Amino acid sequence: MSIPATTSQVHGPAIQVQGLEKSFKQVTVLRGVDLAVPRGSIVALLGSNGAGKTTVVRILATLLRADTGTARVNGFDVATQAAEVRESISLTGQFAAVDEILTGRENLVLVARLRHLRQPGAIADELLRRFSLTEAGGRRVATYSGGMRRRLDIAMSLIGNPPVIFLDEPTTGLDPQARIEVWQAVKELARGGTTVLLTTQYLDEAEQLADRIAILHEGRIIVDGTLDELKKLLPAAEVEYVEKQPTLEDVFLSLVGAPKEQEQR
Repeated sequence: MSIPATTSQVHGPAIQVQGLEKSFKQVTVLRGVDLAVPRGSIVALLGSNGAGKTTVVRILATLLRADTGTARVNGFDVATQAAEVRESISLTGQFAAVDEILTGRENLVLVARLRHLRQPGAIADELLRRFSLTEAGGRRVATYSGGMRRRLDIAMSLIGNPPVIFLDEPTTGLDPQARIEVWQAVKELARGGTTVLLTTQYLDEAEQLADRIAILHEGRIIVDGTLDELKKLLPAAEVEYVEKQPTLEDVFLSLVGAPKEQEQR
């Protein structure tokens, strides 16, 4: 059962972050992150490896405590109302957390029973249908492709109907076809009204999925907007015959800078 939302929670952002800072010993990872995620939207937190994306998600999921700043998820403060935050969220990490010995359906039934939900079988069958896994539901997960495992992992995260889901680089290590399958599953989440905060280092993934894109660089959000808004940050292309529209890659590199020569080798 998902945690009920108050009137103020329903009307406010699903995620509200202000001035978030975090250091690990002498290494400063977050330097004052501000972010708002509207309800029912997909927001991509885009950044290079080491930019602090996972640290932000771990703080929002109450797995880490920020040094400075505030964060609210579903209207609850992550520092003072951690239990309520955990009731409101689901977190899917970079690697699928499924039991390969069990079938897909058994994985779903197990999680539903652990959450003390009624009719776990019916819940499992509905999620298998929703993520196009019905035919594979009776097979052991060890026989699944990477994309199927990832879709099952996301389906498991929906048990209990959490209003907010964190997807931390959900397509890491997947082949192109599997990535497309996961993209379709994420779009299905938003169509169902779930708020998704997606971290990724893949520019095309942010382009394909996100309603808004926030670029995290050196511990700060340096820009936050729709894809069209981000493209307008670059000057219009001057061409003689055909105007080339800027890509998200053009925007990203113009903001964070091209890799240093030694990093390109």
